[in-house]
Amino acid sequence: MHSTTRALVLFAHGARAASWAAPFERLREQTAARLPDVRVRLAFLELMEPRLPQAVAALVEEGVEDITVVPVFLGQGGHLLRDLPLLADGIRAAHPGLRLQVAGAIGEDPGVQAAMSDYCVRALG
Repeated sequence: MHSTTRALVLFAHGARAASWAAPFERLREQTAARLPDVRVRLAFLELMEPRLPQAVAALVEEGVEDITVVPVFLGQGGHLLRDLPLLADGIRAAHPGLRLQVAGAIGEDPGVQAAMSDYCVRALG
């Protein structure tokens, strides 16, 4: 039995077209396969379910005590600078025992940027 039950929430914007979520679902599946002891979920800012507060509440009900949110956004735009801190504050207030960490935007990571650059160069042929 683990002392702490951990979860990773991939936080994406959301869109009206269901197909938009497909690459995020693949990312969730690939990440979950590498982290057998961690619950890996997707959550959305808007237009899709579950929203972040609902996803966290469901994890807390499952006994999760430690959640890391990874924004799967290319940059730290207004949503991450304004909306996400407010959501995180609300979640912390609703679940006082929860350890909630928020990572930087995935697209800001140098390794992710290098992989995207490699892809762009390959696209040129």
